[in-house]
Amino acid sequence: MYCVKELTKDLYWVGGSDRRLALFENVFPIPRGVSYNSYLLMDEKTVLLDTVDKAVSGQFFENLEFVLGERKLDYLVVNHMEPDHCGTMCELVLRYPDVKIVGNAKTVAMIKQFFKFDIDSRAVIVNEMETLCTGKHTLTFIMAPMVHWPETMATYDIKDKVLFSGDAFGTFGAINGNIFADEVDFEHEWLKDARRYYTNIVGKYGAQVQTLLKKAQNIEINMICPLHGSVWRSNIDWFIDKYQKWSTYTPEENSVMIAYASVYGNTENAANILAFKLADAGVKRIAMYDVSVSHPSVIVAEAFRCSHLVFASTTYNAGVFCNMETVLRDLKAHNLQNRTVAIIENGTWAATAGKLMRDIISEMKSMTILDSTVSIKSSLKRNQIEEIDVLAAAIINSLETA
Repeated sequence: MYCVKELTKDLYWVGGSDRRLALFENVFPIPRGVSYNSYLLMDEKTVLLDTVDKAVSGQFFENLEFVLGERKLDYLVVNHMEPDHCGTMCELVLRYPDVKIVGNAKTVAMIKQFFKFDIDSRAVIVNEMETLCTGKHTLTFIMAPMVHWPETMATYDIKDKVLFSGDAFGTFGAINGNIFADEVDFEHEWLKDARRYYTNIVGKYGAQVQTLLKKAQNIEINMICPLHGSVWRSNIDWFIDKYQKWSTYTPEENSVMIAYASVYGNTENAANILAFKLADAGVKRIAMYDVSVSHPSVIVAEAFRCSHLVFASTTYNAGVFCNMETVLRDLKAHNLQNRTVAIIENGTWAATAGKLMRDIISEMKSMTILDSTVSIKSSLKRNQIEEIDVLAAAIINSLETA
């Protein structure tokens, strides 16, 4: 049975949600599921903007058939060729053999890599700011390479001022009936998923996101329709500001994230003592994560939120504890920069974790590593509390001057 949402007089959401998938892209835990958004514009010509993942293909085709009724599908606009958005393209072509497929030259090349159907006879190749008139509506195309694939583009409906933004402005989480961001408590219930989605999926490509944001400044936007998550029709500037911060690697808050690797609890104890001292000094919204329990994607997202980061690790096999090294390498891979970092190390006979963590962090851009480092031998002793005090003071002083 169909399950559609009318977004405007002519525009319908015809996608689907998957609450069974455990790992998005087989990497990122999504306990609240994910939506695959597809949009159908009903004008003199009918236009489908992106398809969906195969996992929700049944729902998608029922939705599409219901809204189209007896009409044919004239165009498919492909904003992004990743299989969670183009997985049903081949079946779509079988069902609607006359459909024209709109994309850029890189889109067409990727279609040939994924599928065997004849794309050349169907392709409508578009370039930057070229237009397609569908009747009352005119669509224009904005190239957005590496946000986050090289063929990615966005589509803008000039009449209704709707931006179909591809993977930009998306979020993890299934649609629970309320498709608009203003129908949910987005800041408190969805922002963490939006941040984790951006930082882990798109976060590496901040410069490219900046290019897209600069283009978006030149158009009036009444609605943003991303490929995952909520549709935005109000308070749009608030969400764009989040993207402005994330894509320039600007911390959202002057706060502290502490990530620790602890085998028997001694390094964790030191991290806890530091957290309490910071809290006593007035630091709010401190985040703490055991790297062996929390998925790296969560820690990456919090590192984008916080201005100051503390990494506390035991030495393991003469190196950094394996899960801590994974986190640090992940942060580097996602291009994190402009943060202040403090280090705590532990080692029973040869504490090398601190130096090795410092080496990895030094490879990142614009990272300030505090001179104060706490080095523990097996467990924190009473006479080392002063070292924790010095480290806490250094962090607090840096927070106050940030």
